Amino acid sequence: MDSDRGKKRMIVGAVAGVLIFAAVAVFAGMFDGLFRKTPAESAKAAGVVETADVVKIPLKSLESGKALYLMNVADGRQIHYFVLKSSDGRYRAALDACDVCFRANRGYRQESDLMVCNQCGQSFPSNRIGEVKGGCNPHPLAQGTEGQYVVIKKVDIVAGKEYFALKRS
Repeated sequence: MDSDRGKKRMIVGAVAGVLIFAAVAVFAGMFDGLFRKTPAESAKAAGVVETADVVKIPLKSLESGKALYLMNVADGRQIHYFVLKSSDGRYRAALDACDVCFRANRGYRQESDLMVCNQCGQSFPSNRIGEVKGGCNPHPLAQGTEGQYVVIKKVDIVAGKEYFALKRS
């Protein structure tokens, strides 16, 4: 009889453990989006400077190799783009869209040294960003460096507005 009681306790404990784990996972998933920074918050935290003509991103904000996601508005469209320091040490920029999946307006996520399309799952090494155009590659965005900044002309950002007909959710 004691062995039956012990088995029941083990089963109840295991079920309780699974339920607690599931609750924590759901809770974390539900609130993950609430704690993610918007492009404006990311820009401010990184020290991005905008003028009427350019966006200046401090090089030091890109040293980690993590993509910095930014956004500008032109003609009522939110134009999303990202900047990063690639594995080969170069600074690169691209629209957060591609020639194939842009209508889904889902952009890319970074997984280690890869940029991965959130629509089709294709992945691209960071050292190819800005060099390859077409297909599902992130659409290149012209940029340069001036002093301690990556500089992107707003006219180049606005030129990509056709990739962002829909508002990103």
